[in-house]
Amino acid sequence: MDYQTMRTFADSWGLLAMLMFFLAASAFVFRPGSRDVSAEAARIPLKDDSDER
Repeated sequence: MDYQTMRTFADSWGLLAMLMFFLAASAFVFRPGSRDVSAEAARIPLKDDSDER
């Protein structure tokens, strides 16, 4: 692949692919119910691990 071919791809389909990825990631983050999952993941470092040793 030369520079011109990569540039043409990035100007057309690459931009569309990045836009679709951004929209999918945004939908995943802002979906209903994600607040509880995020809050639980944020508490993982603070959990007491003494029961698992």
